[in-house]
Order: sequence, then structure tokens, then C-alpha cells
Amino acid sequence: MIGIDIGGANVKIATEEGVSIHYCPLWEHAPLPDILEPYAGQPAAVVMSGEQADSFASKEAGIAFIVGAVRATFPQALFYGMDGAFHTTAMPQLSAANWLVSADFLRTRHPGAVLVDMGSTTTDIIPLTDFDHLRGLSDLRRLQTGYLVYSGLLRTPVSSLVRSVAIDGTKTLVSSERFAIAADVHRALGHITEDRYTVPTPDNGERSGDASLQRLARMVCADLHEIGRDAALDIARQAWDAQKSQITSQVVRVMKTQGATSTLAAGIGSAVIAGAVGATDLGEELGIWSDAFPAFAVREVALRNAGRSP
Repeated sequence: MIGIDIGGANVKIATEEGVSIHYCPLWEHAPLPDILEPYAGQPAAVVMSGEQADSFASKEAGIAFIVGAVRATFPQALFYGMDGAFHTTAMPQLSAANWLVSADFLRTRHPGAVLVDMGSTTTDIIPLTDFDHLRGLSDLRRLQTGYLVYSGLLRTPVSSLVRSVAIDGTKTLVSSERFAIAADVHRALGHITEDRYTVPTPDNGERSGDASLQRLARMVCADLHEIGRDAALDIARQAWDAQKSQITSQVVRVMKTQGATSTLAAGIGSAVIAGAVGATDLGEELGIWSDAFPAFAVREVALRNAGRSP
């Protein structure tokens, strides 16, 4: 069996051998069936959040599209829903259930913990203290409770992290353009390598450290040679400090309200966020499967429910 997590920007697939992450911007009508076709012929368990891409008129339309595309390749696919159960047809309960299946997999292993799953676009903060409490929570409700922070390792615009930065001690407003993204921040600071910068760059340029510094300089309407490398690095540090503060404050809030005693980190940003919040990095326990945790989890939960039949 394979596990599939279909997000708005990426399709993540977990197999017995490992994981594959395919860039698939559904808002640009990316060819989802073409990405799935090489995996045909295997049983599939699926979870999604891509139904919220703005190429769809509604969540229901997005769910119908994704279910149709999956079933064209995997006619017997099982879809995990917000009720904590698997389904075979399109229905509203399938919307944004990828975080819940992660909780479903971990709830008996780490019942007193909070899972912090940092992906390319968002960070899920999931209390494992009461699984029944999580069933049916919409993304709107998760934003209200602090369970969802729309800030990720790669795709988040720098202008959404900071409104101003200090340049040589001078407060400087940043432009609201998408000149640089979080991937540039983490690339410049050495948190990720070039091969981990897996989304398109804002200027369609290189993914080197220097290229990221140039894009960060553009955030204050300058070129790198105008402000210098140290100032561009300071922009990166200030953006990361702001992102880290936003996420950690919500982790503290959720831990306090849910009475959690420990934190776990998963996702492509697991190592980065583990250091920020003092969490146990599931990447060290699960290896590459942590990078595509909901895809791994939906596969494991489906196998568990089937008595681990292949």
C-alpha cells in the first residue's frame, strides 16, 4: 500500500521504500493524474488539503476533482476524513484531514505530546492529548485555536513575516512584493541546502546562498551590493526570529490549554522547528518518512485498520 497526501502545492507519496515529494501547484491546474500514474496498480490510502486551492470555486469542487483524479488511477482508493474514518467517495468530511491522520497515528504512541509539523506552507500544531476533541475541526477553527499557523519553511512570503527590519540600526519598512520567501531566509541562514529548496524561486533564479541574499536585499528595494551581505543576513535573521516567535507562541498556547507535557517535530522543517521549540525530532526516529508525515501516517493507519495486510 502507498500513502498519498495531496496538498495545494505538493503531492507527497509514502511507500514501503521511502517518500517522494512532487511539486504540484493545483492553483495552476498542475497535472495531478500525471504525477499519480507511475504509482498505479497499488492499493492507496489518501488524505488531502489541496481542495482549498483557489483554482476551485469551493472546497466541494476541489474534493470532487481530487477524488476523481485519484480514482482514475486508483479505483479502490480509500480517503481519510475529518471524522477519523476512511471513505470511498467525495464528501465534505474529506476536507483538510491530513493533520488529523497524523494525530491518529501518533495518539497512542505519544498521548501527552503536541506535534509540530512544519511543511513548506504551514505549520500544524496538533495536541495528541484528546483525539476525539480533534475530530471535525475545520481549518478556520484551527486558526482560531492556534492549531494552524500559516507559516512554513519554504513558500511563506517574507513580507508576511516582518513589516520592517533594522538596516544598520535604521528601521526600514519592507516592500509588500513577493521578492523573497521563507526558503531564502532558511537558505541564507544555512538551515536548508540547495536541494531542499524545492519550490520555484520568486525571480526564477538560482537557489544558492548568494541568490537568496540578493532576493532578501530586494525586500528593502535594494541590490545586495548596496546594503552588503551582513545587512542581508540581518534581514534573514530578523525574518526567522519573527517566524520562530509566531510559531513558538502558539505552541506554548496549545501546550498550556491542552495540558501537554512534550513536543514532537515533523515535516520538511522538523530539524529547524525542533531546535526552535525544544521538540523531539521525529526525523531521527522515522527518517525520511517524517518529511511527508501525513502520507506516511495515512498509509500506516490504513494498514493498522486492515490488520497490516499489504
